[in-house]
Amino acid sequence: MGKSNSNSKIEQSDPKDSNPFLSILITSFSTIFLAELGDKTQLATLILSAQSGRPLIVFIGAALALISTSLLGVLIGRWIANNLPRQRFTVLSGIVMLSLGLYLVIQGFIDFIQIKNLS
Repeated sequence: MGKSNSNSKIEQSDPKDSNPFLSILITSFSTIFLAELGDKTQLATLILSAQSGRPLIVFIGAALALISTSLLGVLIGRWIANNLPRQRFTVLSGIVMLSLGLYLVIQGFIDFIQIKNLS
């Protein structure tokens, strides 16, 4: 009985539970916005806009492309959530991220050695 009271206090004090829609919306917007800021997609959009002289059309095309890739990510994410246990997905995604990090570090060392040998 005392245990259920402490759990209800924890649940009531969590501000994320009061409006999960807004919390998820803000988190996803800020994460994607910061991840996309200054990346190659934004630079490509900048160049296309400058070359074409039609920024509105470039904006519409870029927005549709981002919506399409985001939809693909959401659909694949939903499929993964329904078909792969959460713990297995966490381990698998960790392995993928570590592998990518290791690959990039190795490529950085290879590039560094090649540049140093050219000097």
